[in-house]
Amino acid sequence: MAEAGRAIGSEVVSPAAYWTSWGGSFEQLQSATRRLQVVIPAALLLVFALTGGVLALWMRGIPLSISAAVGFIALSGVAVLNGLVMLSFIRSLRDDGKPLDAAIREGAFTRLRPVLMTALVASLGFIPMALVTVVIGGILSSTFLTLLALPVLYRLAHARRSAPCSRITATSTAP
Repeated sequence: MAEAGRAIGSEVVSPAAYWTSWGGSFEQLQSATRRLQVVIPAALLLVFALTGGVLALWMRGIPLSISAAVGFIALSGVAVLNGLVMLSFIRSLRDDGKPLDAAIREGAFTRLRPVLMTALVASLGFIPMALVTVVIGGILSSTFLTLLALPVLYRLAHARRSAPCSRITATSTAP
């Protein structure tokens, strides 16, 4: 498609209020790819968060109950919110022209406090449900994964598309 776009761009001269765009299957593929870049990391984070809740139940020897299920619902919301906060901030840094590694590093450090505060507030708010341990265990694991694993997954997902920045240097040819 890129080659076809270059060929059309070099061969066809469009008048001033006209433009060329691709549609059909290619447009749908691009749209689906953009959506999946957000949905897949969020789904992975959610699965990891639920794993922390299940692990906490197992460690305490508590069976799944109605209050544990409510805890999983609350945990899902907190985990997804934290993940989206992290990913959207990294993506905005990339849109501003930051290199991939710098955007991930800055995004993880800048969003450290909001993610930790969200986890702390949710944990304290669910102290009455702490006997069930789903929310506390899940929030601990999802916070850890949001701050450490999610930036690594973002790096792996976007490493292929990230081209190294080229530098232009001026040289002088003095006689």
